[in-house]
Amino acid sequence: MPRYEYRCRACGTTFELNRPMAESSAPASCPEGHDDTVKLLSTVAMTGGSSAPAPPAAPAGGGGGGGCCGGGCCG
Repeated sequence: MPRYEYRCRACGTTFELNRPMAESSAPASCPEGHDDTVKLLSTVAMTGGSSAPAPPAAPAGGGGGGGCCGGGCCG
């Protein structure tokens, strides 16, 4: 179940709630009982390894192909 972060406008408390996505925009009361809260925009950090190698970097100088402005198709 997703976790959403909120901040109370009345007392400044930041708190989290686990709730279904269908209820993500439902009102939330802070632990102190205030109803004037806002949902915060949270970032997600993903760590861990991947066995796939990183894609190769583009060559220096913009040589590479594709697209109208990078592949030499424009005269």
